[in-house]
Amino acid sequence: MNFLITGITGFAGPHLAELLIKNNHNVYGLIMCSNGRENDIRDVLSDEIYNSIKWVYSDLRNLRSLSNIFRENEFDGVFHLAAQSHPPSSFVDPVGTMETNVMGSANLIQCIADQQPNCNLMFCSTSEVYGNTGKDGRKIKSEDIILPSNPYASSKAATDLYMQERITNKKIKGFITRAFSHTGPRRGKNFSISSDAYQIARMMKNLQDKNLLIGNLETVRVVIDVRDTVNAYYLAMINNNCNGKIFNVCGETPRKMQFFTDKLIEISKLKDVNQKIHEPFYRPIDIYYQHGDSTELKDLTGWEPKISIEKTLEDLLEYWVNKIN
Repeated sequence: MNFLITGITGFAGPHLAELLIKNNHNVYGLIMCSNGRENDIRDVLSDEIYNSIKWVYSDLRNLRSLSNIFRENEFDGVFHLAAQSHPPSSFVDPVGTMETNVMGSANLIQCIADQQPNCNLMFCSTSEVYGNTGKDGRKIKSEDIILPSNPYASSKAATDLYMQERITNKKIKGFITRAFSHTGPRRGKNFSISSDAYQIARMMKNLQDKNLLIGNLETVRVVIDVRDTVNAYYLAMINNNCNGKIFNVCGETPRKMQFFTDKLIEISKLKDVNQKIHEPFYRPIDIYYQHGDSTELKDLTGWEPKISIEKTLEDLLEYWVNKIN
């Protein structure tokens, strides 16, 4: 089958591309321009996998060039991962976040509806759309109210609702995923957990003193491996019963963020690391507890997270040590 991945040069995209190629599918990667940036994903992909990717070029905000891609290529499915996905950055540039995430997605949906109505679209929403809905400690269900608490989440919620309307009115085929916290190799260093891993890797290379800058470690999340997350995307894509569904993608063990910081320090074998609160790492409005219910996803596809959090953190730290090298 032929699959297009938007956001292939981001965090989850390369892992999804590898999974698809290993399952004998053809992968097309959409990027804005041919400036060599696509080579950056070689930090997690072998030459064999990388060289199997076919590249197409367009800004999602450019409807004309995006339309050309769908006229010139035939896709069985599109994994729409591309987004401005950093909540703190969305407070700095809320309008830019809306333009990229809402209008870019609307253009993509329109291209598929107009030119390839049988193509299956996965819209990658986010657990951030729920805001503090789950602050009472219960598992959040996909039908629960959405209460976004930052501009990034608002942009995702807007597209989430638009996608639901398009599916309901039979203008497009597809489904929505709302992934809860996930991390692993290639996670940006401006995101929690990976920020810790990046700083600890620098300490291991004697490039930073032992003051670890941290944000709010009292919030509670269920964190899984990015490779488990993209496997959920894939299993839903190839299952015809998933059309029109909204899936939470989440693990089963809620933990305070402090756990992940302490575990990374333990894995590094560093001693006397001083954890120092860094105010810029705090969000203006934070989400204090999130745990999602993935029952429907598991029942329909058989998906289960398989990678332990210890393995995830080991691989994340190793990624940053190698990247710094």
